[in-house]
Amino acid sequence: MVSRVRTVAFQGIEAVPVDVQVMVGPGKVGMHIVGLPDKAVAESRERVQAALHASGLSMPPKKVTVNLAPADLPKEGSHYDLPIALGLMASLGAIPGDALAGYVVLGELSLDGTISGVAGALPAAIGANAEGKGLICPAISGPEAAWAGADIDILAPRSLIAMANHFRGTQVLSRPQPSVHAPGTDLPDLADIKGQETARRALEVAAAGGHNLLMIGPPGSGKSMLAQRLPSILPPLAPKELLEVSMIASIAGQLAGGKLTDRRPFRAPHHSASMAAMVGGGTGARPGEVSLAHNGVLFLDEFPEFSPQTLDALRQPLETGECMIARANHRVTYPARIQLVAAMNPCRCGMAGEPGYRCARGQRCQSDYQARISGPLLDRIDLRIAVPAVSAGDLIRPGRAEPSAAVAARVGKARSAQQHRLAGLGPNMAQTNAHCSAALIEKIAAPDAAGLSLLRDASEKLGFSARAYHRVLRVARTLADLDGADGVGRIHLAEAISYRMTGERLAQAA
Repeated sequence: MVSRVRTVAFQGIEAVPVDVQVMVGPGKVGMHIVGLPDKAVAESRERVQAALHASGLSMPPKKVTVNLAPADLPKEGSHYDLPIALGLMASLGAIPGDALAGYVVLGELSLDGTISGVAGALPAAIGANAEGKGLICPAISGPEAAWAGADIDILAPRSLIAMANHFRGTQVLSRPQPSVHAPGTDLPDLADIKGQETARRALEVAAAGGHNLLMIGPPGSGKSMLAQRLPSILPPLAPKELLEVSMIASIAGQLAGGKLTDRRPFRAPHHSASMAAMVGGGTGARPGEVSLAHNGVLFLDEFPEFSPQTLDALRQPLETGECMIARANHRVTYPARIQLVAAMNPCRCGMAGEPGYRCARGQRCQSDYQARISGPLLDRIDLRIAVPAVSAGDLIRPGRAEPSAAVAARVGKARSAQQHRLAGLGPNMAQTNAHCSAALIEKIAAPDAAGLSLLRDASEKLGFSARAYHRVLRVARTLADLDGADGVGRIHLAEAISYRMTGERLAQAA
């Protein structure tokens, strides 16, 4: 007799159906797992045997064959333990043979028969719901899986014994409830920033339109402080964005206690991060920092200290909003719609251009350091600003600056205007100005005659690329939204162009 249990394999954030077939028959005593299992799946044999023994069941003195179909799809991870164990229990008669037909099963087994949490419960629940099936998952993953829908049947047992008792009718497992993180109040506040009015303005513009931002200044000028306070002025995640972010975090195993949060991701990897850590890869092609920052902020401090290959790997995600990881036998695509915020010193010694300071290496120190950032990557950054050192007068000035709450209100109003405008143009449109297509931004950010003349002159003098031209329009549209203006005027284009001046000087120096 062959027992069948449905489980899933993960390709990106998609759950691909896998059929676990268990047969107990004559032959050499032992358990054999086939179907392209990796090391973690192959070791399921030992965990399943120990868990069954701890639950009061013994392995039959026969040959047990476990086939993971389709056989040509690589199987990775420890979540195959529970479907294998339940399929074997069905073959032994410990649970009814047809009890598992309506469920997708995943979970890792401990040696004492308890069920440990696994990554990917939310995508698995969404995939099961699409098939019209329920889900059996570990108890710790139940609150996460419950977000897939109120109508999906979810069983979240703590052990194999609890699972068997439920199917025999001696114990009833209640459906887990969705869980959320309480909104935090510990975010750093912009009121802590002394001076830096230009940088605060650029940060507000970046938040309002979802624009990429580069800050250039000497050590101690407050670049990292500004970036760390960006989440405090960003609007919360919309329901669709929350689901996408949570699915990626679930695949990466980073949903603590299965609780979801509407706070936008903020990732700040160290500059020693490898390319695989940044864009994804490694065993199982896991999501990298770019995907984990989806619908949020990726902050790269000490920007030129990252390896050039790692930085240039960001060019495709910044342009397409996706990160594709290609392998010899399969291809995985993760969402990666990020807002890049970077900070750097003007040179290796950090003080180029500061009054009263003369670099020993001269202009070469600055040019060599800035040349580590490629022109194509720099061209994808909308706002480039200089952040000068804070003066003593700013530090001793009494009172606090404008708090994050006041800035967040203006940002929220500008975002609402963008969403209302874009929603009226059709479904599946971008949510922010920064992510509008070239044709769309030309339509919604058409400047007046004076602004068009200014933009034409600036493009000729500064040598704007086609990408730079459209990015200036995106920033100008955001500035108009912050002002509550219906159209884009000369004043908005002038400010938008000024935010690219620092970058053009940087490129010429490099």
